Amino acid sequence: MGSSSSSYAPKTVYLDVDGKVQKVVFSRHCSPCDIKELLCASSNIARNTAILLVDPEGALISIDPTMPANNPNNLYKVVPHSTSQGEEKEDMFQNVLSQVAEQFSRAFRMNELKTEVTNRLAMLEKRVEFEGLKVVEIEKCKNDLKKLRDEMTSRGGVRVNCNCKYNFTEDGKKLSPRRDVPSYPKYTLSHETIEALKKPTFDVWHWEHNEMLSCLEYMYHDLGLVKEFNMNPITLKRWLLAIQENYRENPFHNFRHCFCVSQMMYGMIHLCNLQERLTMTDKCILMTAAVCHDLDHPGYNNTYQINARTELAVRYNDISPLENHHCAVTFQILSMPECNIFANIEAESFKQIRQAIITLILATDMARHGEILDSFKQKENNFDFSNEEHIKCLRMVLIKCCDISNEVRPTEVAEPWVDCLLEEYFMQSDREKSEGLPVAAFMDRDKVTKPTAQIGFIKFVLIPMFETVMKLFPQIEEIMVQPLRDSRDHYEELKQIDDAMSEVRSKFWDFTYAEVTLNIITSQVWIEGLSSFQFPETEVLNCLGSPGTLFLKECVGPPAVKHQNVQKRRSQ
Repeated sequence: MGSSSSSYAPKTVYLDVDGKVQKVVFSRHCSPCDIKELLCASSNIARNTAILLVDPEGALISIDPTMPANNPNNLYKVVPHSTSQGEEKEDMFQNVLSQVAEQFSRAFRMNELKTEVTNRLAMLEKRVEFEGLKVVEIEKCKNDLKKLRDEMTSRGGVRVNCNCKYNFTEDGKKLSPRRDVPSYPKYTLSHETIEALKKPTFDVWHWEHNEMLSCLEYMYHDLGLVKEFNMNPITLKRWLLAIQENYRENPFHNFRHCFCVSQMMYGMIHLCNLQERLTMTDKCILMTAAVCHDLDHPGYNNTYQINARTELAVRYNDISPLENHHCAVTFQILSMPECNIFANIEAESFKQIRQAIITLILATDMARHGEILDSFKQKENNFDFSNEEHIKCLRMVLIKCCDISNEVRPTEVAEPWVDCLLEEYFMQSDREKSEGLPVAAFMDRDKVTKPTAQIGFIKFVLIPMFETVMKLFPQIEEIMVQPLRDSRDHYEELKQIDDAMSEVRSKFWDFTYAEVTLNIITSQVWIEGLSSFQFPETEVLNCLGSPGTLFLKECVGPPAVKHQNVQKRRSQ
């Protein structure tokens, strides 16, 4: 410590200036030029004058930081060095030149350092990019091998139900997506599109996948999530592309449904003024859960998974197998460095976000609908936005609303979704019939119609849930609740029309059957395949009031015994 501090102590010398003692203090790190200027100023000698420093005995002393110190009893004297005027100018010029050269040298060294740092950074970026591509290629090869093994296994007679893009190997290692992630162009959204994105009336059918990706990217930027969580914009793009890649081409549970739910969540954040009431973490959890909530959905619901004893049902013990799988795929994607949008946050913060996202995705299982809604009803009258349990319950209700919100949209946007959902239902019921599994009536193509499928769901699920949320956010009544009531009325009208048409068809075929059977009996003619004959409407109407009608009811019986009764009549 002593030697270190003494090396930084200033140095002091004492001068004899016109018979007076002059004290001069300077740093040990001063240059000789600086010390000479200081001595000239102390001795009233013009700057840049050549000087000599002598002790009392006339001995010359070197002017530099290492000169020996003296005391007031042993004074040094500064003496101008007598040289010719040309030499003085030359010394002055050399002095200035050396100072300029020193400044230039420092500047060039800084530029060289900047250039070197820039080059090294560029090399590191290229190396990181190259190594990242190598990782993707390796994973791609692994996936191709896994796919080949699966195909060989399936050809060997092993039945695999509802296989998924993601699988777990025996050692639990996670596999990345099957295909490499492509790039997509950047779209500039118009002001009209930006405003429309914030409303439930947004028409999701007018957008291609790349445009939907750009809209999702914009939502994350607009809500301030990219800045708040220090997300790399390129990583955000890669993550969204991986999300799109891992939604299957199902009729309903596809990437467009993912975008539909995410856009509704974004709209509700704006509509309910949640920008001001929720934290940035809450908004990030809501948006990310909405984007990921149906990842790798196979198109067959939990009931099928459990009844068919699929790999997912076995893995998750029949407890929300699909929702658990969506969560697993979500964090498999985030586990890849090139897709980890949360790479720059603290480990504890990521742990909290992960747990909250899992809670929300699991909440989308309709088997838990009543439980979650009842819990929210208990809190809504005294809802506290500073209470973490209240916020957690609100988040679950919000994602449920967004997940099944199609009927909130205009009819021309909502109705095609019903067709898509019924198509997916019919695919499942057809498969259940072929495999001898129970078939739900609302999925059976022989029993369900569009009005019957929607009326009960709107009346007993959608309207009660949205009216409950409306008590906390009254502003949604006109924009979200009223469209649901209108949709209910629309489908009830359609059902009345269908019922009336069914009654007309029923009477039409009753009359046709009566007329045909009467002709057979009276004419004693046997015609094979009568049920396939169609008769003009005038002939059917002519049988109204026919005396044969009452006779048929008594003697012929139902259609199943028609031919048998006819043959009996012939034998008589």
